[in-house]
Amino acid sequence: MKKLLKYIFIILILAYVIHIFIDQQATLNSYTTESKEYQSQIESAKEQQEELNSTIQDLNSTEYIENEAREKLDMYLPNERVYIDITK
Repeated sequence: MKKLLKYIFIILILAYVIHIFIDQQATLNSYTTESKEYQSQIESAKEQQEELNSTIQDLNSTEYIENEAREKLDMYLPNERVYIDITK
């Protein structure tokens, strides 16, 4: 009778340890997935930061100012020929 209780106790302990192990593995997998998502967000934020830094550097260049004036304000340099596409 004591041996039977001992075996049942050992089996219960093993089942509990296996349950804990599986639960921890599932938690670890979810953390790994979450970590990968955060890494991709960090990479995209770094790319966006690089683009913004290059735009900041271009803001004071005359080429950038002229291009913005042409595209957004329809302003052109004197004696500059402007071709208008009438099909649009």
